[in-house]
Amino acid sequence: MNAFEALGLNEEIVQAVTDLGFTEPTPIQQQAIPVLIAGTKDFVGLAQTGTGKTAAFGLPLLHLINSADKYPQALIICPTRELCLQITNDLSDFRKHIKGMNVEAVYGGASIVMQIRNLKRGVQVVVATPGRLIDLIERKAIDLQKVKYVVLDEADEMLNMGFRDDIDFVLKNTINRESIWLFSATMPAQVRAIAKNFMTNPEEITVGKKNSGNVNIDHQFFVAPANARFESLKRLIDFNPDMYGIIFTRTKMDAQDVCEKLSKAGYEIEALHGDLSQQQRDRVMARFRTKALQLLIATDVAARGIDVDGITHVINYELPDDMEVYTHRSGRTGRAGKTGICLSICHTRETFKIRSLEKMVNAQFHKMDIPSGSDVCRKQFFFFMDKLIQTDISHGDYETYLPDLMEKFADVTKEEVLQRVAALEFDHFLKYYQNAEDLNAKDAGRRVINNDRNSDRVSSNRDGSRSERSSFNRRDNGYTRLFMNLGTKDGFYKASMLQFVLDESNLNKESLGKIDIRDMNTWIECDSASASQMIKALDGKRYNNRTVRMNEADGGFKRPTDEGQSRGTREVGAAPRERKRTFGPPKDRR
Repeated sequence: MNAFEALGLNEEIVQAVTDLGFTEPTPIQQQAIPVLIAGTKDFVGLAQTGTGKTAAFGLPLLHLINSADKYPQALIICPTRELCLQITNDLSDFRKHIKGMNVEAVYGGASIVMQIRNLKRGVQVVVATPGRLIDLIERKAIDLQKVKYVVLDEADEMLNMGFRDDIDFVLKNTINRESIWLFSATMPAQVRAIAKNFMTNPEEITVGKKNSGNVNIDHQFFVAPANARFESLKRLIDFNPDMYGIIFTRTKMDAQDVCEKLSKAGYEIEALHGDLSQQQRDRVMARFRTKALQLLIATDVAARGIDVDGITHVINYELPDDMEVYTHRSGRTGRAGKTGICLSICHTRETFKIRSLEKMVNAQFHKMDIPSGSDVCRKQFFFFMDKLIQTDISHGDYETYLPDLMEKFADVTKEEVLQRVAALEFDHFLKYYQNAEDLNAKDAGRRVINNDRNSDRVSSNRDGSRSERSSFNRRDNGYTRLFMNLGTKDGFYKASMLQFVLDESNLNKESLGKIDIRDMNTWIECDSASASQMIKALDGKRYNNRTVRMNEADGGFKRPTDEGQSRGTREVGAAPRERKRTFGPPKDRR
């Protein structure tokens, strides 16, 4: 008997799951389905990406819904169009034996007229991104009055992207719902607030430890000088010739720059960032899914919801400012029980972050040396030889050419043939790496992995001495502290704030130090030589019909209180903020 049948699912759903080749539920499915199948209890499920959460809520939803009623009975809200389409495709597979069951995806970048037409024809399940869903509500094209079940998938990602107001709005308008099912990889305070405000005694299930990472992922980090970051990345890619992975950068400018450099060097790579149209984005993702691209480079915002099977590596070209973002980045690999590797390139002033990440994902990070040039050549050589030996020659009419080949190579020994093949394939590698320098930062990060309770406050000076600094004030001299009147209330989080200030000022990210973002304002450390450039670029800029204020902070870089920052930081007479934000991180107003 299929184990899914024992969970109480009906025959049609079990048959669909069996057709897909699944016989054993994953841990989150095993624990969630028996609770959700009752349909009347609010639920919180915490599990990493790639653990089968879609089936955990999709199968009980289809079990509960009446296919004879041609109106929305279930609403699934997710952060991105990619995840929206993925969930819709999975539900379509699960419902194939249920007559009259229709699932509709509504998201930006596609024709809203067509989506309205499909909704009017009658659907039972709507999968939506927040922005497009609200557009449909305001056009009165969708009726939420009869929705019984609301699912919030990847809730932490939606809140990071600034959709809190949209989620609150939707939940306030599904007044006849019987239950809310919230699924998330992490449980930050904002997610907990949704559970407190809209759910009644929810059943909470955690697979693994809260906010922890996937146990199938090997976390490795490399310490290199800041000016050797790109060369380190290139060397790691060359050292892993079978890599199929995603590279993460903090800004779209970095993503585009690294993509152009690697493309010129002959790598199959494309960038995914907010400047791409939906058509361009779909084309890039189609090439990546079919492995026409070996590598995809993306910003955190652009990569939300990417779910591609078989990703072997995730590379953090830069560590994220928001540590919880690391969990989502690394979760792109090691999915569905497979193993994966997450590589992080750090400079010497970032190694303190590794200890914090270890605690957060509950896993040890392994410090690795950046491979030498000879190591890269050796790895590439044996990879090619294994590939040569394993090449399938059974499907070609090669015997037709054997007589000519035998004649051509009659006076060439087997050893010479192998040497010529190696020279033909590896000449460029040998020339490139013959005088390659050591990219490892000297004596950097050696104390990062230890059991010292205070190790996250200990860093290495350039002379090898130890100095204790708090993670908040940990910066070299030479920084100017700047104040700006934008914060999380404006929809920003650390990564999007970093991207915003760099894009507007045209500064390099190495010019910035600590960013402390609060509800209504932000304190930024900036290289003193570049501070005036940043102030000139941002101060007085018109942004959402109001004026951005940036100046040097008085009295040092003090952490503000929530009460103190609510006065005087916004423009006098500024119009109150509307529910729909039009700035901050890219919204899914689609």
